Amino acid sequence: MARTNFQYEKRQRELEKKRKAEEKARRKAEGKHEGGEGAEGEGGEGGEAAVQDPGTGQPGEPAPQNA
Repeated sequence: MARTNFQYEKRQRELEKKRKAEEKARRKAEGKHEGGEGAEGEGGEGGEAAVQDPGTGQPGEPAPQNA
């Protein structure tokens, strides 16, 4: 009967843990990066450019009243 190679299995588990930790760190860095951009744009001049009429797509025009 063949014996299991414990060192190989341990190394594979270590590599899997390392890969997951790197993936988690990458996602955390992306989330931090995205969160930083949104916070800067809200208080500054970027807020005015974000106002658009969904019907015409022209910035600064009020939305049409359909009543």
